[in-house]
Amino acid sequence: MTAERPEVLFLCVHNAGRSQMAAALMERYGAGRVVVSSAGSEPADSLNPAVVEALAEVGLDITGRQPRRLTDEAARRADVVVTMGCGDACPVFPGKRYLDWTLPDPAGAGIDEVRPIRDEIDRLVRELVDELVS
Repeated sequence: MTAERPEVLFLCVHNAGRSQMAAALMERYGAGRVVVSSAGSEPADSLNPAVVEALAEVGLDITGRQPRRLTDEAARRADVVVTMGCGDACPVFPGKRYLDWTLPDPAGAGIDEVRPIRDEIDRLVRELVDELVS
């Protein structure tokens, strides 16, 4: 990491579920020590309502967020790129650290199915924050 504050980019296909959860949780646990962004290779029109509800249950409000398209600039800027199911649609840039988190896609899932995904993302994000800011 060359930056004073490492930058983490979370990527998934629709930027409506997994990457949004990861970004919100990283903002919480990073507490300003990590620059956070998220994007999707094929962004949805809106956030997954079950994801919004699952994060609200743990005190995070993402209702004002919108899915965003991945740009080359965002990928180049990041120190760590965390992919979550975007496959070949995610660009690879030399010198970046890539992590691939294998997580179920919450698209079309109800709150009971989204909670375990949220909890696994929470665990992974905590581990990454501990590593980046220790």
